[in-house]
Amino acid sequence: MVDRQSGSQRGETSGRTGTVVVIGNFDGLHRGHRAVLEEAARMARDRGLDPVVLTFDPHPAEVLGRKAPPLLTPLARKIALCERAVPGLRVSVAHFDRAFAAQSPRVFAERVLGDLGARVVMVGQNFRFGAQRAGDFAELERLGKELGFETRSHALVGDATGPWSSTRAREAIARGDLDEARRILGRWHALSGTVVAGDQRGRTIGFPTANILDAPEAFPPFGVYAVLIDRLPAEGERGAKVLGVGVANLGVRPTVDPTAARPRLEVHVFDRNEDLYGARLRVHLARHIRPEQRFAGLDALKAQIARDAEEARRALEGITPDPEAGSAWA
Repeated sequence: MVDRQSGSQRGETSGRTGTVVVIGNFDGLHRGHRAVLEEAARMARDRGLDPVVLTFDPHPAEVLGRKAPPLLTPLARKIALCERAVPGLRVSVAHFDRAFAAQSPRVFAERVLGDLGARVVMVGQNFRFGAQRAGDFAELERLGKELGFETRSHALVGDATGPWSSTRAREAIARGDLDEARRILGRWHALSGTVVAGDQRGRTIGFPTANILDAPEAFPPFGVYAVLIDRLPAEGERGAKVLGVGVANLGVRPTVDPTAARPRLEVHVFDRNEDLYGARLRVHLARHIRPEQRFAGLDALKAQIARDAEEARRALEGITPDPEAGSAWA
């Protein structure tokens, strides 16, 4: 199990004698998740304990043979968002493999929660744990009374449509409803990755692009988007830096490569002309402009990209970075 603690070196402790542990996948760290973390932090502060998030990597569904959902946030991003939500929060990442999944509920409580110094454990109402999902809230509560921790169930938080959830955010993204996804997540959904060498086709028509393959996050429908771009820190650096705003195409580029099947994200950053090869970018999808389409030739494509760029500029007017955010555009 790997521990991360905001603002301190690994191995340092606060000197307190126990923890409030909140357990979950926390994919996307949406507004409901943040409400739970804030509740755990308040309880920890009131009781003189440390707040801890226990999460899992990879997603348990990948190991248990179920279809894993597309991720809203890769692990490093999820950790950063947790730490931003609650300063001083400790994030513990349990490596979820077959051996971990085979633990009995008792072993999980004794070893995992015991190692974390749990005095209070917070879980969702439908929490299951242990081999074959044998443990439920009642079993955790029974083990807690025996092992010395209190068990709490956190309430669902949401709006008039229903509880905020990772599933609801994924569904909004999948249908291209970026505004609904932002209401749930509390920020724009983003795709990230390392810029790879492209075919330089964009440069020849006046719109040089940074090309990202294999972004790990959940995709919206293929199309053109107004975007906000962060440059992620290289090794030894700290913090995302604002790169700018721009327009991006997500898809398979049917005009320039009709046989392509592997999607890519092509990002044109407005008013900048620099080589971004090898840079790590996070691209926030602020507005859907149009679906991806095939044009008769490069001249028609160039004219449409110019129109897309103008529409993207209008869509992004007045948007400024947040210097306090874990992402420059969060």
